[in-house]
Amino acid sequence: MTHLRKLVLEELQRRNYSSATIHAYIRSIKAFAEYFHRSPEQLGPDEIREYQTHLLERHLQPRTVKAQASALRFLYVQTLKRPYMLEHIPVPKIPRTLPTVLTQEEV
Repeated sequence: MTHLRKLVLEELQRRNYSSATIHAYIRSIKAFAEYFHRSPEQLGPDEIREYQTHLLERHLQPRTVKAQASALRFLYVQTLKRPYMLEHIPVPKIPRTLPTVLTQEEV
């Protein structure tokens, strides 16, 4: 286990995040690091922008990209104590869909 992974786990547990969220955040941070073959500590705003563009080019759902952004925000702002990074990690807007309304015959 790397030092950074241990720090992230400790911070997530200290804040009482659910085990599902912990697993998702760790997986997201790992995918980010593997994409660049470097530790996230060495990466900055340009790499984050490139990675988010990569995710959108893969046609992932906005909710998936938002989850990735949340994990990176947690990593940089809460764990690595870089609050200035918050403005470099935008969260995509999730489109809202209207519910399907049934006609009286369908009901």
